Amino acid sequence: MVDQESEKTSSLSRRDFLKLMGAAGTALAFTPFVPWGNFLPNPSSASAEKVPVILPDGTQANVNTFPINHAEVITYPKTADEVLNEEAFRKWQFIRLPKKFGGTTNKVSSFRAYSMVCLHLWCLWKYWPEEGRMRGECPCHGSMYDVRTGISFSGPASLQAPPSNALPNLEFEADSDGFMFIKPAVWGVDGNGVVGFGRSTK
Repeated sequence: MVDQESEKTSSLSRRDFLKLMGAAGTALAFTPFVPWGNFLPNPSSASAEKVPVILPDGTQANVNTFPINHAEVITYPKTADEVLNEEAFRKWQFIRLPKKFGGTTNKVSSFRAYSMVCLHLWCLWKYWPEEGRMRGECPCHGSMYDVRTGISFSGPASLQAPPSNALPNLEFEADSDGFMFIKPAVWGVDGNGVVGFGRSTK
C-alpha cells in the first residue's frame, strides 16, 4: 500500500516535471519573436537641451582633434548616479568615420554614435577600425552593422524585420570652436530609436 502511494506520488511529480519542461520549451521557442524592445526602460532622463560629448578621459570631443577612424564609448544620458551610468542601455559607440567614408572633414557629418546593445540578443558590439573590418561586430552571434548607417548587414540582426535591424543613434552639433554636443534624443522608432529594439530608417 505504501509502495503504491509512493509510486503514485512519483508518477505525478514526473508528469508535472514534463509539463513544466514542455511549457519552458514553448516559451523559449517564441522568445526570439517577441518585440522585447517595446517593454524596455529606455533612458528617460535625456535632457531637453543639448549636452556635451564627454569622452572617457573626461574631455569634450572636438571635430578638429578626435582621431579619424577611431571610436570611444560614451555615456548618454548621464545621471548623478554612477551605478546608473554603467548600465549597458546608456552606452554608445562614438565613432569618427574612416577616410574612405568621409571621416576627414572636420564636421559633425564625420561622426556617428550608435547604441552598443546588439539588436539580436543584447550583447555589446564593438567597432573594429582595422582595414577590412570597418564595421560594428557583435562578439556573441556575429551580427555586423554598417558604420555609416547603423543597419545590420550580416548575422542574426540582419534577418530581423525593420526597425529591429537598425541601431538607435545620437545626433550632434558643434560650436564655433569645434566642441561637440549631443542633440536632445527622441526615444521612439521614428526618432533616435529604442535601445535594444531598433530604429526606423525611412
